Amino acid sequence: MRVWLPLMAAVSLAACGQSGEKAEPSTVEEAVVAAPASVAVAEVPAVLTAVDLRRVCRAGLAAIHGQTLDAIQITGAEGEVLNAQWRAPVDGGWMKAQCRAGDGLVVWKPLELPDPAQVRWMNEAGDPVVRYAIRGEEIEIVQALPDGTTQQAMMAVRPEEEVS
Repeated sequence: MRVWLPLMAAVSLAACGQSGEKAEPSTVEEAVVAAPASVAVAEVPAVLTAVDLRRVCRAGLAAIHGQTLDAIQITGAEGEVLNAQWRAPVDGGWMKAQCRAGDGLVVWKPLELPDPAQVRWMNEAGDPVVRYAIRGEEIEIVQALPDGTTQQAMMAVRPEEEVS
């Protein structure tokens, strides 16, 4: 019941024309952070170091998009938001996205899509919820999909690989 009230508030705000283009956590993200985690206890700092942010975003984007870890390249940063790219599986062009992570959640936004309405943070009702846990050199990514299923991936991302 606690999750439904914030979700309904988010839907109501969206209906009033509120933009989802902010980098602050959405009501959906805040509700998920408040909910008990389904993953085992691991390191989930509220604010990540620059190295751990790179590790988590690479692992998260790789899991979300079905890519290998090596395929995801971090190309820059805008504060606590990282820019990333990887080769498109169909035509070999570049897929681009932004990523932010903290409090156990990974949130991403596709970039350079033909339809500007699709360039938004994936943190609205109906979007998959992506959690992370740092387990030493491995990053665990658990995606809760809208149909109620989950997908889990463990990716070895050594901190020394992420020093820029």
